Amino acid sequence: MIVAVVRFPLPASMSADEVRKGFEASAPRFQAMPGLLRKHYLRAEDGSVGGGVYLWESREAAEACYDDAFRARVKERYGDEPVIELFETPVTVEPGAITVR
Repeated sequence: MIVAVVRFPLPASMSADEVRKGFEASAPRFQAMPGLLRKHYLRAEDGSVGGGVYLWESREAAEACYDDAFRARVKERYGDEPVIELFETPVTVEPGAITVR
């Protein structure tokens, strides 16, 4: 499994409600995305940074999502390209279970 952390600066003029509405509008695009297991949208408490944490089945699935079109959509909507970091997940902890890969 791969965890992706995607971050981008949010415009100072964008309210928390505007950020939430933008996130909600983009959510359906991810519902049927191949290889995506889960996505959490992020907004810093001070409103300066937005992004997401994604759980992917594979690196290939993650890389297929973060193409030039994805980067362009983020830049158009929020004013800057995202920073994307991919991590392997060798151990996962859930209530009642520890999974080692």
